[in-house]
Amino acid sequence: MHRYQVITGDMRHLLPTVPSASVHAIVTDPPYGLEFMGKQWDGKVPGPDYWREALRVAKPGAYLLAFGGTRTAHRLACAIEDAGWEIRDCLSWLYGSGFPKSHDVSKAIDREAGAEREVIGVRQVPGMARTNVEQGAQQRSKYEFPQYSTDPATPEAAQWNGWGTALKPAWEPIYLARKPLVGTVASNVLAHGCGGINVDGCRINPGEPVPGGGNGQGHNGGRYGAGETHGTRAIVQPHNEGRWPANLCLDESAAAMLDEQTGNKGGGFGVRGSDAGNAMYGSGKGLQRPSTGQTVGYGDSGGASRFFYVAKASRAEREAGLNGNGARANTHPTVKPIALMRWLVRLVTPPGGIVLDPFNGSGTTGIAAIQEGMRYLGIEISPDYAQLAERRIAHALEAAA
Repeated sequence: MHRYQVITGDMRHLLPTVPSASVHAIVTDPPYGLEFMGKQWDGKVPGPDYWREALRVAKPGAYLLAFGGTRTAHRLACAIEDAGWEIRDCLSWLYGSGFPKSHDVSKAIDREAGAEREVIGVRQVPGMARTNVEQGAQQRSKYEFPQYSTDPATPEAAQWNGWGTALKPAWEPIYLARKPLVGTVASNVLAHGCGGINVDGCRINPGEPVPGGGNGQGHNGGRYGAGETHGTRAIVQPHNEGRWPANLCLDESAAAMLDEQTGNKGGGFGVRGSDAGNAMYGSGKGLQRPSTGQTVGYGDSGGASRFFYVAKASRAEREAGLNGNGARANTHPTVKPIALMRWLVRLVTPPGGIVLDPFNGSGTTGIAAIQEGMRYLGIEISPDYAQLAERRIAHALEAAA
């Protein structure tokens, strides 16, 4: 196939035309079943029939990464598992800029009682951006609404003042599943090019001296990785390729809030030698080599967010290649950040492999695949979104050339 292809139509009709065992990874952001912003395509979580066909086109050992909504992710996980995939993990993408879609109980009581709260002013809300032809400058239309008092108008409303119906959204789950292997991991990887995740290619903050990978032998070896050993305890060497990739990612707002709480912290220390007492709850003064007494630490410092970080998609990123001329060009409501999708694509796809997204949207997974040197196949039921995706991916391909 070419570097990428976006097909318009229902994946249930189009995916059967794709050859069996032909894609190396599936990375997708399917409907959450929340009817988000009244969109019909988000009416329900895709059931087992969707994921069963995705399983057929995946190579043995291929991974699936699928986003879900916190209220409906259990249905997504069950559908994926019922289709024959093996659930391997659940990643979390945390963000600090979500808006709570809560119903104000106190205001609702006043409305039902026919009691109108006092108008205390006028609230101006900016509208769609527009271009002033005479001045050649971009302006925004403004809408005016009454500004009502926050004070309840009835005793019953006062009793329930401050109550709502929802929390602020701050994270999304991403299910990691794998198509069953044929034989062992080693034999499957050699035969089909799938079955493992790209640990070194997805380490966090490469270049910092941090705990390394490897097959730790002894207490905590699996947690910290391996270096030299002393007795039955692993002594961890700093790893210059970065921290082991975690199942947690943060956006800039969540990272800032986390750093504010944690402050500047050192990187900590590895597992202590056998003469240091308890390996996990030692005195915290550092790891000393039994032979030389040299202290070995992780060697880095900073806030907790340095472990995992990805920024949300900016408007410039969402609309690159669309030439919006000031007006909103990418109308898709759930565009994921390219940096996050690149990390996910790189995590589960072998170099040069084919990435499938059967719920293509406006094509962010395709952009990520192109930028990571992969090939891409996207399927999108909406002709409008498919057109946006074509233009965005083509722009990314041109920029990568």
